[in-house]
Amino acid sequence: MSLLEKIKGYTLEIMKRYKLEEARSYKADRMKSYKLEKTVVDNRIHAGFIVEDKPKSIVAEAYRTLRTNIQYSSFDKEIRTIAVTSAEMAEGKSTVAGNIAASFAQNEKKVILVDCDLRKPSVHKNFKVSNLIGLSEVLLGKAAIEEAVQKRNDNFYFLTSGKIPPNPSEMLSSSAMSNLIERLKVEFNIVVLDTAPLKAVTDAQILSTKVDGTILVIRAGETKRDIVMDAKNLLDKVGANIIGTVLHAVENTRGKYSYYYGNDEDKDNL
Repeated sequence: MSLLEKIKGYTLEIMKRYKLEEARSYKADRMKSYKLEKTVVDNRIHAGFIVEDKPKSIVAEAYRTLRTNIQYSSFDKEIRTIAVTSAEMAEGKSTVAGNIAASFAQNEKKVILVDCDLRKPSVHKNFKVSNLIGLSEVLLGKAAIEEAVQKRNDNFYFLTSGKIPPNPSEMLSSSAMSNLIERLKVEFNIVVLDTAPLKAVTDAQILSTKVDGTILVIRAGETKRDIVMDAKNLLDKVGANIIGTVLHAVENTRGKYSYYYGNDEDKDNL
């Protein structure tokens, strides 16, 4: 069995209405030897928390479908800790991680989003808050977790990266990080880790061994197939549980689908 045939994930048909040129080229190659199962998130708004800003949009519905599939992805073990990564930079992993966390929060789960990208953190920018105290300070014992965690609403909390340390990989592989994840599992129903890209550093590989499941984000029209397979291979080498892939920022074709969910405002945003 080839590496291509080993890819796991979700088969979601929620974006059949889109003309996905990049997705179709992936599919043509896959049909020869394997089936890559994925979630497709379109390109109308691929920044910010679309599940909060446009809850009736098809994009938000895609994230809710992803949430449901995560919940039912394992028959014998509940998925509560999730690492979100990508092969390379600028593929949308932080946007996907934030929207996954927000979608769980909307489902009455107590959720925390942790910025584990200690090289190019972005959670504090997305929430427009200070990054003086965060994950780094907690792991180093310079701040209590209660002091560092910030609240978005009653169900949605987040932990920024804090100051960028000189040794991110060592900090993330430490027993302090493992202990922190276990503590967060006591306080929260769902823990989402926004990690660094796989091809850049080993951080995501390290964290994938500490969580229940890992999601790989692929940017439509940008990420090459061999890069995706290299990233998947890196996760396989450490025994990561790859629970799915997200094809992010897919272009759509106006008027080629019917709106089963949404309103006229959603149509204007296409």
